[in-house]
Amino acid sequence: MKPNVGQQVPCMFNNNDLLTLAKCNYLPYGVDYPQGPTGRFCNGKNIPDFLVEFLGFEKAIPPFATANGSEILKGVNYASGGGGILDYTGILQGDRIGMKRQLHNHGVTISKTNRLLGNETKGREHLKKCLYVVNMGSNEYVNNYLLSPLYLTSLFQTPQQFAETVINHYSQQLKSLYNYGARKIAVYGLAPLGCIPKNLYKIVSNGSICNNTINEIVQPFNNRLKPLIDSLNADLHGSHFTMINFTSLITQGHNSALLGIKFTNASCCTVSKISNAREEICSNRNDYFFWDNYHLTEIGNRAAAARSYRAELPSDAYPFDIRSLVHQ
Repeated sequence: MKPNVGQQVPCMFNNNDLLTLAKCNYLPYGVDYPQGPTGRFCNGKNIPDFLVEFLGFEKAIPPFATANGSEILKGVNYASGGGGILDYTGILQGDRIGMKRQLHNHGVTISKTNRLLGNETKGREHLKKCLYVVNMGSNEYVNNYLLSPLYLTSLFQTPQQFAETVINHYSQQLKSLYNYGARKIAVYGLAPLGCIPKNLYKIVSNGSICNNTINEIVQPFNNRLKPLIDSLNADLHGSHFTMINFTSLITQGHNSALLGIKFTNASCCTVSKISNAREEICSNRNDYFFWDNYHLTEIGNRAAAARSYRAELPSDAYPFDIRSLVHQ
């Protein structure tokens, strides 16, 4: 897929939680990214980078920590490794910027936007045309529920109860984003975490063998996300929420075959038990779907982003894909 001619939205705000708090501002992370290691848990570009290209932006969205001046009118990236929907998610890994703090940071961005444009009314008119990409929830499981006995959550809540707790918090946070002026919001579901290299109970050169126990634990979250999207669209006037089905993006259809990916359940980068990348990496990175124990390679991210933007299957997005969302 080639970038579209012309910028389709004035700005894009990205909120993308990562599956580990381990820092990645060193090689081999970023080995294929033009600026080298930048904090992306990948060999190159990630999903937001490709969405920016598909939407016609000339360059990547700057992170909140360094964004300043008029560049914030193009959007801001609030991504934070280890951050979650629940405040205590990832707490054992140290400091991280969860959804609550990311919303606070967005409030700071809005204040700056209003000053740049002259007043709050002009700021709200600008923001309601922007695309918001929200990808949270993985850390609720990777850095919380699945980390027993370090976390006791799974001892007190069933997967269904935990999913209900998380979705209830998420609902309030997404409503807060709406109240800040967001109107076009793409919300990603969770990937099948039982299929990432970290959680595979059997590794073969190629195939789709997954840890189904983990996938069953995660599924109640995804089951509740679609009804949440319906509820938000019904209750919040003028809102356009859509759900991107991450499970569909990376487990169904024929993306991998089209892109020539050969290894779908093994990592390109040699990783330790805690998923930190070492120096040994594969030379044929376009043959691998996974970069390390948790994260996709650049070509894997491109495949997922392409189907987020333009759905190949009805299951990829609900009620519409990102290409349609930006024209709502």
